[in-house]
Amino acid sequence: MEKQELKTRRNNDLIKLLIVYALCVVVNIAANRLMGVLSLPLYVDNIGTLLAATLGGYLPGIVVGYCTNIINATANVDNAYYAVLSVLIAVAGTYFYKRGFFDKFWKVLLTIPVFAFLGGVLGSVLTYLLYGFGMGEGISAPFATALLDKGEISVFWAQMLSDVSIDLADKAITVIAAFFILKLIPKDKRASFELTNWQQKPMSRKDVRKSRERDTRGWSLRTKIILIIAIIMMVVATVTTTISYILYKQFAIEQFTTTGRNVACLAATAINGDRVNDYFTEGPDSEDYKDTMDQLYKIRASSPYIEYVYVYQIREDGCYVVFDLDTEQLEGNKLGDHLPFDESFENIVPALLAGQNIDPIITDDTYGWLLSDYEPVYDSDGNCVCYACTDINMQEVNLDRVRFLTKVASLFIGFFIMILVLGMWFSEYHLIYPIDAMTFAAQKFAYDSEEALETGVERLKALDIETKDEIENLYDSLSETIGKTVNYLDEVQKKGEEIAHMQNGLIYIMADLVESRDKNTGDHVRKTAAYVRLILELMKENNVYADAITDEFVEDVCNSAPLHDVGKIKVSDVILNKPGKLTDEEFEIMKSHTTAGREVIENAMKLTNDPGYLKEALNLAAYHHEKWNGKGYPTGLKGEEIPLSARIMAVSDVFDALVSQRSYKKPFTFEQAMGIIEEGAGTHFDPQIAKLFVENGDRVRLILEEHQEKGL
Repeated sequence: MEKQELKTRRNNDLIKLLIVYALCVVVNIAANRLMGVLSLPLYVDNIGTLLAATLGGYLPGIVVGYCTNIINATANVDNAYYAVLSVLIAVAGTYFYKRGFFDKFWKVLLTIPVFAFLGGVLGSVLTYLLYGFGMGEGISAPFATALLDKGEISVFWAQMLSDVSIDLADKAITVIAAFFILKLIPKDKRASFELTNWQQKPMSRKDVRKSRERDTRGWSLRTKIILIIAIIMMVVATVTTTISYILYKQFAIEQFTTTGRNVACLAATAINGDRVNDYFTEGPDSEDYKDTMDQLYKIRASSPYIEYVYVYQIREDGCYVVFDLDTEQLEGNKLGDHLPFDESFENIVPALLAGQNIDPIITDDTYGWLLSDYEPVYDSDGNCVCYACTDINMQEVNLDRVRFLTKVASLFIGFFIMILVLGMWFSEYHLIYPIDAMTFAAQKFAYDSEEALETGVERLKALDIETKDEIENLYDSLSETIGKTVNYLDEVQKKGEEIAHMQNGLIYIMADLVESRDKNTGDHVRKTAAYVRLILELMKENNVYADAITDEFVEDVCNSAPLHDVGKIKVSDVILNKPGKLTDEEFEIMKSHTTAGREVIENAMKLTNDPGYLKEALNLAAYHHEKWNGKGYPTGLKGEEIPLSARIMAVSDVFDALVSQRSYKKPFTFEQAMGIIEEGAGTHFDPQIAKLFVENGDRVRLILEEHQEKGL
């Protein structure tokens, strides 16, 4: 029920956001129309775009800007080609907002030149290309025309200066208006206008930032998706544009050819073939000639693509002018003027002399690059008396191609950015963020305690990923697998604890078996183990041999401490339990319990691939009777040559022997025993360990009294 309510609330929030973004489009159009009503030379059609970009993010800003231009294209189709500028303004607006430029008025003023560059400079270049390297017809046209009339700058720079000047004012109004509208919205409420599409528990902004900054061994999934979308769209655009351009080129040539032929045919029908030869004798002043000339001017005016219209009579020695219309750039030839054939006409001269129909030809000679059509004019007897000719300037064809490619490119780039951002937005919420959320949750798993494991499982379940696809299947499988793994680890941990407990118990049982043969030692192994643990705690607290005293070392020494006298199992009961002083020979046998203990531990270590604590058990068994001054046994090690665990056991072993009752001696008092330990520091014992032991006598006494109360 809660999930359904959450889904309903998200859908309602999405509808509200779409309404807000639609209002941003309305703001753009209304502000633009207002400028028209007030007859101000400004556009002001990006206030809503900036609002959508700053509040909603890249995608809403881009969509609002693009849709605004498409809607405005219903009034003037050229507006659609400027959609790319609105898209770029939206991208810049989001970028600046995310970096705090809209927080302070002085900072937002710094963005105006950037927006003016996008709208003015890039807009001017786009206009220049759309109008075939000519002057545009928009708001800036009058200013550009005035600059051009002064004759000091080119069309390009006249257009550029006028566009940039107007756009600086335009973008200043746009940016400042957007800034103050944003100030009306409380800062803590602005996040609610951001367009999101979470398919899981929403990630915090901090986690989103980490997601985007996270290092990978290669390209990130986000980068790969952007590249895939970009490459696919570029390939599709290139192929589509190329095909469109080829078809357009063919269509344009066919259209121009048809236009030229139609105009040439009209010109041919306007000429009275029976009167052509009379014109040469009568001259251009006859009414018939003038009427025909007027008709030819009207026919030429019927198509803007026709550059020249003329009528030539073809003779063996060249062309003789019948009619030749003036143009703005060139005065036509006079009636009867003789023009030699251009080289490009050599191949068709025979056909022209024969009065045949000629296919349109493209030439590049005296009068430039032209597409020419020649239509024969016949007299009443069916004789070809001249040709009516039309020329279309092929530069116009090229300019049309430039205009076509510019329109396609401008439409595509804006659409490309919008689709790219849409694809990225969709993939982030349906793919990248769910994967990153699972990754973060898995990385935070801690295996050091049962509570940490349970917290990790709950953190993963709390993601609540619902993409309804393979990602959700992966999430469900991961949650189930980790849940089972945690349960398994819990069982393994419990089994491990049982095994460790049983292992420690077996060690004490083994130690008790050895000790039970020695009637003099009492509960020696347990007491020495307690003193060893105390010494290790003191060393850790006081940073004595800090590099060596790790948690693992402490546990290994404590667990193996009961085995320090395991070698006594090979010593005779007679010697172990002798009530009096041992002879020299008997003492040598007693000392052999150290080497015997080492042999026992070495044999045990051969039975396992991971000796673990047995390494310290060997050190304890073999060297706990070594002395700091090198006068101990069995090998006479001295100083730090003696393993640290054995130096610790030396203090514990001697102290317990001193304060304990033996059949051959009475126990020393606590003070006497401490005095002997202090006296032996630097000779028998490691001075640092002995010092710690003596200085913390109160804690040592607690252990002694605890065992005395138990009767040990």
